[in-house]
Amino acid sequence: MYALFDGRTRIGGAFPTEKDVWQAALIDGLVTDVPVGDHLGSQVLPRGYHVEQIEDVYEAKPDWKLPREIS
Repeated sequence: MYALFDGRTRIGGAFPTEKDVWQAALIDGLVTDVPVGDHLGSQVLPRGYHVEQIEDVYEAKPDWKLPREIS
């Protein structure tokens, strides 16, 4: 599985391929341009973004929110 990161922070869901990560990021508006290859054939990513392979797939509950007060 793969996910999109900004620095050390995971900012996207888990997907089976890197291509799926980028497609989801474009659809969700997390990135505004598709990564393209440079003249050496390596991938050029928007600054700070990278795709990592992940082992543990954790998806937060969509309805979970931080409590307003801490007792």
